Amino acid sequence: MKPEDKERIAASLAKIMAVMCVRNTRLEAVHAGVVPVTHNGDYSDVFVLDAEGRKIAWAEVSHIDDDAMRDLMRQIVNRLYTFQMSCDDPDFMSLIDRWMTVAGKWDEPELDAKFLGAIKFGADLGPA
Repeated sequence: MKPEDKERIAASLAKIMAVMCVRNTRLEAVHAGVVPVTHNGDYSDVFVLDAEGRKIAWAEVSHIDDDAMRDLMRQIVNRLYTFQMSCDDPDFMSLIDRWMTVAGKWDEPELDAKFLGAIKFGADLGPA
């Protein structure tokens, strides 16, 4: 396979799996709600006041608890598994074609060097 074909196929697959398997999951609950106003542009001027009276900087506040993260990851893994197990179903393939009209409008993906480095050295694959 030519390198440009490999890149095109990988980019399309990454986008379609993201739109079909990650979008519209429990991730939407994390995204939902009121977005705080920042005058500095970096949220360094935004704080959360919790029930104990602690003033916590926005950058230090967890926006998802462990249970919600576990539920989100289960849902995404199940969708990715379902996607892979359904790839030989003609009806599913027609759904992929329809969803590709959405995914096709997204930016082209890029290789994530930090991810590759973490895998190479066995490091934690936590947030970027």
